[in-house]
Amino acid sequence: MREVLDSEECWALLERIAASPELRRATRLQELLYYLGKRSLKDHCETVHEQTVGVEVFGRPNGYDTTADNIVRTSVSELRKRINAYFSVEGADEGLIMDIPRWNYVPVFKHRPAHAPALPESPAPVESLPLEASEAHVEAQAGTRTSRGPDFALIAVSAVAVLLGFGCLFFWNQYRAASARYEALHHSMYAWQYEPSVAQFWNEILKARPDTDVVLADASFGVLQDVNKKRFPFAEYLNRSYITQLQQQNLNPAMHHMVDSIALWNLGSQDEFKLARRILALDPLGKNIHLYSARGYMPDLTKQDNVILIGGQLSNPWDQLYENRTNFITKFDSNGLIAVINRAPTASEQQIYTQTDSVQYCVVAYLPNPDHNGVVLLIEGTNAEATEAAGDFLLSEYQLSNFAKMLHVHELPYFEVLLKVSSVPGTPLTSSIKTYRVYRNPA
Repeated sequence: MREVLDSEECWALLERIAASPELRRATRLQELLYYLGKRSLKDHCETVHEQTVGVEVFGRPNGYDTTADNIVRTSVSELRKRINAYFSVEGADEGLIMDIPRWNYVPVFKHRPAHAPALPESPAPVESLPLEASEAHVEAQAGTRTSRGPDFALIAVSAVAVLLGFGCLFFWNQYRAASARYEALHHSMYAWQYEPSVAQFWNEILKARPDTDVVLADASFGVLQDVNKKRFPFAEYLNRSYITQLQQQNLNPAMHHMVDSIALWNLGSQDEFKLARRILALDPLGKNIHLYSARGYMPDLTKQDNVILIGGQLSNPWDQLYENRTNFITKFDSNGLIAVINRAPTASEQQIYTQTDSVQYCVVAYLPNPDHNGVVLLIEGTNAEATEAAGDFLLSEYQLSNFAKMLHVHELPYFEVLLKVSSVPGTPLTSSIKTYRVYRNPA
């Protein structure tokens, strides 16, 4: 007979598992866990089919071949391992446990079986010598010591002192050599900490919150919008409904196949990845900076961590969350025109900065998050070369220090910068600050 449990208690357990170190950073596995838990506890399903999970969680097209694409099976297998790891460590004292049975994707909740406490072991008897034997042993030792002449004792002490001296000198030299190697290694790993302007800027970001998320653009999403001459809002990207809309279009079979294929791909830009790699190098041990794709990122993380978004709205729709807080907006229209819109131009500024073959633009916005307990860094280039130039600006002692001098400050405040980039295809040649905004007390 199946055990009757409180569904709210079960859901609370599921949330603790999702927030545990085993799953806190595995956003797609978190999404899978919440989906399966909802089907079990709120929809009261007895079973969930693999293909249904693939479509609703992983964005696969309806009717996809599960024998060729095993994303669900491998993900559920990994999820089981992490759930077991939770109950072995953080959840070792949980009275309620959860499991995902094999060949069925509906979680099962049950009370943990009670175990009888182990009896304490009796202490081992302490073995002791009889008093007479102990005294004889002491006397024998004393006799041994006093039977030697004082000259031998002096020679022995001197020899030990010399050996200790050489030993201390050897270990001191080894210590100094190891310290020098460590200092050189530390300097090479954290070279940016020795550049004042770069260190000041990035330390402000990294200390704002324990974790910082670098989110790469979803180039596949951008391609689909370009092919279909249609822009999808962030909400439709988040719930994957844009895929259903594309599949319902009246297209020929070849075009349908192409759209389905692109929707499955998770394409990225090499230049954007190179920039992300440079940012990740600021944390060489990988403890505080984490890399995500736009497709795998989750809204809850924007409230927990600092966020660095790479790419414009066409391919990184997460930018839309912060669009109403910035003055410079990168826009892509249906005719392929790429430009930066200046919402409130001054007398010396343009309202629109349009990309040409030889001139590109990039917006860098450094702002507090909406709750003012973390930071957001937006990097939106009109093309790959412009994005690379933004990386040079953010990681260059020369450029950041010059910007600070321009503002007459020692520590950079929150800001927006519009960079003008002159380039040839594949290589940014020069970049300069076209205009900027400074926010002392941003809303």
